[in-house]
Amino acid sequence: MESQSVRAEIENPPALVEVQEDDSAMEVIVHETTHQSTSGSQMPPQTRSSGTGLLRHTRRSRELWRGKADFVLSVIGYAVDLGNVWRFPYICYQNGGGAFLVPYLLMAVFGGVPLFYMEVALGQRHGTGCISIWDHICPLFKGLGYAICVNALYTAFYYNTIMAWALHYLLSSFHSTLPWTTCGNPWNTPHCALHSPEGTNNTWGNTSTSPAQEYYLRHVLQVHRSPGLHQLGSINWRLALCLLLIFTVVYLSICRGIRSSGKVVWVTATLPYLVLFVMLIRGVTLPGAWNGVLYYLTPDWTKLLHTKVWVDAAAQILFSLGPGFGVLMALASYNHFHNNCYRDALVSGWVNCLTSFLSGFVIFTVLGYMAELRHQDIEDVARDAGPSLLFITYTEALATMPASSFFSCIFFLMIIALGLDSTFAGLEGVVTAAIDEFPRVLSKRREWFVLALVLLCYLGALTTVAYGGAYVVKLFEEFANGPAIITIVFLEVVAVSWFYGVSRFCGDVQLMLGFVPGLFWRSSWMVLSPCFLLFIIISFLVVAPELKLFEYVYPPWTTVLGYGIGVSSIICVPAYITYYLFFTTGTCKQRLVQSITPQLMIHTEDPQG
Repeated sequence: MESQSVRAEIENPPALVEVQEDDSAMEVIVHETTHQSTSGSQMPPQTRSSGTGLLRHTRRSRELWRGKADFVLSVIGYAVDLGNVWRFPYICYQNGGGAFLVPYLLMAVFGGVPLFYMEVALGQRHGTGCISIWDHICPLFKGLGYAICVNALYTAFYYNTIMAWALHYLLSSFHSTLPWTTCGNPWNTPHCALHSPEGTNNTWGNTSTSPAQEYYLRHVLQVHRSPGLHQLGSINWRLALCLLLIFTVVYLSICRGIRSSGKVVWVTATLPYLVLFVMLIRGVTLPGAWNGVLYYLTPDWTKLLHTKVWVDAAAQILFSLGPGFGVLMALASYNHFHNNCYRDALVSGWVNCLTSFLSGFVIFTVLGYMAELRHQDIEDVARDAGPSLLFITYTEALATMPASSFFSCIFFLMIIALGLDSTFAGLEGVVTAAIDEFPRVLSKRREWFVLALVLLCYLGALTTVAYGGAYVVKLFEEFANGPAIITIVFLEVVAVSWFYGVSRFCGDVQLMLGFVPGLFWRSSWMVLSPCFLLFIIISFLVVAPELKLFEYVYPPWTTVLGYGIGVSSIICVPAYITYYLFFTTGTCKQRLVQSITPQLMIHTEDPQG
């Protein structure tokens, strides 16, 4: 009976909240209303009792975005990252070219965008980060918030290292002669040769390596000094300094919250598009460019019969849009309550997809040019995947263009800007979650907490700038952000759709936006998205990934290590369930009821909403 009264009051919030704002802080004043009893007498509002009672809670008083554009640019900057530039084009041509767009768009419509919309709406409705938000959805799943934060730390450990590589290249681009264009350098081997089929002094052979390849492997990464994961070697001091500079920029950008990051994204979120269009215009004017475009888009419909194509499409759209990292909730929590998050989610989601598509043209016009220059097939030129596609193949192409130093500079500036946006948002998700969960301890010490967090991430990332650091980056990329993140998103959508309830969630959306999500969104959240996620999880677990980087084949024990990294975050979910049920007072039934009963969230009217 008590739980029924709780649920009744949750569906009919018994309070009206007024927000007053001044220059220093926002003050929330709650005007308690009273309930009319059946006899017409007034009854006081219900308060929390022992066992399965109700805890009154207001939508948190917090700083809001100064303008809508700050939020939209922050979300786009987070979602559009390095994977859009190197991963999507490679996966697209590998899985049927233009035919790959069919499963990609289907997965976006029925999986990625609904999950993106759900997280943005949750963050805006409850005005809190990814840990505290579960008190108002389903307290039993609060461990998901901690799991998200652990995964965010793992991401920071390796993701910023890729920007450190790009910074190394950016600084080297200021030389009059790009250092990856010649073979007479201390790091080169006797196998180094210029690949110029039309030249009279061509020395290229089957065992030859290009100057760009040796510059990346032997000078920037220096992987030849490490035999593998079992012996990473010493710290590469050049990369360690580049990484320190990257984290310094990150700290200065997020230490004051959205006041500082909201300004920085105007540069970091828009610069990549300017550079992409410049590189596209340059690319389509190169000889052989259209052969690359045709190779990129020519459909191979037989590929659609292979399960791997659909798995790759689902994984790409999920990792690209980025639900499950706590970032969308955190960024949306700073919105005005009545902000049209539905429109924001659609715009941001489709901008992300179109950016991936545009990046494919930028990459493949250059690959077509390289194939024309070398008199090779495009598949021979485009054999590199992941970061190697950017740091070897693309840089080699840039070096052959007029004004190569200029194009190299703006290209690596774009790579750094793409990475910084995602790092800003990823760490802001952790900071927001921690401060909202422990406001008395951290709210007045934000800058010190951010400093401690950035230092922790830098120390954790030092393994990735050792001589064998590239092997660590690959391991984290495959396992820390693989099945673990997908499992988190799956549990998240189950908790919201089946425990909190789609009807209640749609009521929250109606309270904010004035309309109820339609049948498509309801069915996506209840059935289609969970099935979409379960499909990816099973596909990942059925076949253990066989990792290989350069000439190094990862031994079997690294697979066990990788799954251990993934499980180390997911373990937060059952650990918190055990903790909650054990330490909550009451009978077993009362504990279970309380664990799935959301705490009351009272709507606050923000003055600018």
